[in-house]
Amino acid sequence: MTQHTSPNGVWFLRLRRQSVPRMRLFCFPYAGGGAGIYRSWPAGLPEEVEVLSVRLPGREARLAEAPFTNVGDLAPAAADAIRPFLDLPFAFFGHSMGALAAFEVARELRRRGGPTPACLVVSGARAPHRPYPDPPVRELPDAEFLTEVRSRYDAIPAAVLANPELVELLLPSLRADFAVVETYDYREEAPLTCPIWCYGGLSDERVSREDLEAWSSHTSSAYALQMFPGNHFFLHSAETAVFQAITQALA
Repeated sequence: MTQHTSPNGVWFLRLRRQSVPRMRLFCFPYAGGGAGIYRSWPAGLPEEVEVLSVRLPGREARLAEAPFTNVGDLAPAAADAIRPFLDLPFAFFGHSMGALAAFEVARELRRRGGPTPACLVVSGARAPHRPYPDPPVRELPDAEFLTEVRSRYDAIPAAVLANPELVELLLPSLRADFAVVETYDYREEAPLTCPIWCYGGLSDERVSREDLEAWSSHTSSAYALQMFPGNHFFLHSAETAVFQAITQALA
């Protein structure tokens, strides 16, 4: 397991394999998450797939760096960092905020005339042209912000909330990630030419089936929707089934 950096500061957690990889899978984290959320993925995916988890600033080993607060800055920086690793066929996976980031990085690579993903797997995210439905929370006072985030996603463990030092470390990147989502301004472009595979949780109250089906308009190639048992974070609770679906998508 190694870390990679580039001049613009975007790093990857690169999980190496004994075999020579035939494809790379770049994984983008959800709001508040870091590269470590994908640590278990190499064990669940085929040997020939190398997993590179995107490590954005403001978390984990990059805690001291200012996090991105908008996609307009995030996508070009990530595209710069990813470019040296595109000597093999590659795919993007993103969950929730990560799906939005993966989509915009794919479009940024296309604008530059570079290679684009063999497929884009978007998970737990409404299609980018569908407006964000909730009132903004990124500028609320700390206590109100955390309460609102937890009520919407139930994703912050009570043990973390009970530790003021952990909360202090978490808040800047979490606020920044919500800013990325809440300020996102979709700009219409031609559909991507790669297939889009879309995943959703059957009990996800944040993202509807209609939100997921709307991704079909963003590809001129194949589109498929697959639903999994679980809530917004089904990618963890239904991990084995998600691995099976990704393996089929990459094939």
